[in-house]
Amino acid sequence: MDNDEFEAQMRALEYFHTLRAIPGVWIVLRVDGRSFTRFTASRFEKPFDSTLHGYMVETARALLTELQGLYVYTESDEISVLLAPTWDLFDREVEKLVSISASVASATFTHLCQAVAQFDSRIWLGISEQSVVDYFRWRQEDAARGSLHAASYWALRRDGLTEQDATAALHRRSVGEKNELLFQHGINYNNLPTWQRRGAGLYWETYEKAGYNPKRQEPTVAQRRRVVLDEELPMKDAYADLIRGILATTHEEDEA
Repeated sequence: MDNDEFEAQMRALEYFHTLRAIPGVWIVLRVDGRSFTRFTASRFEKPFDSTLHGYMVETARALLTELQGLYVYTESDEISVLLAPTWDLFDREVEKLVSISASVASATFTHLCQAVAQFDSRIWLGISEQSVVDYFRWRQEDAARGSLHAASYWALRRDGLTEQDATAALHRRSVGEKNELLFQHGINYNNLPTWQRRGAGLYWETYEKAGYNPKRQEPTVAQRRRVVLDEELPMKDAYADLIRGILATTHEEDEA
């Protein structure tokens, strides 16, 4: 067997190497911290830690810029990166998308935290703009449920309850009951910082930057792009409108 034949035989066993995201559909890459419950236990405050949140925001920023995404949403140890239907880096190869997004997240967070952290990644495909809106509303609603539960759980733990007892005490409790439990502990859940309750988003904005043309000896104005951090995300229909506005920028770029 010659070398070319041997290489072809080996490459034929890379079964998923040619798997690509469907052309013309929206892509969301969702990365999650691996075993972060254990990883964060002795490093960060519970249930919410501003330093951990800052690390997640910067990891999200790295994913947005490295992957040339449109929008990125982060809550807890999760990040979702939105890629446009026309996005074609890495030829939309699924293996590369999940491996590179996971490695960017792991490397960035590890550098910031100075402790080895690992992220895994999965791919979600949206066939319409409405499906993308629904996806991000789903993740935000999941974040709100998880946030309220975490706040309630750690209020009980600070009361001296064990992990098992706190979990049992919250079993089947409604949203109203959890809010009342927090109120009894001196916490008005609605007064917590918005990012703790709803997560945070990062997206691009265009701005004008003043300059000077030395040849013409006159001031100039150039358009530039920068990443905006939004830690006051709205909810429900207002959040859907925000996502639709971000999606609309793809049409503007296509027409430009």
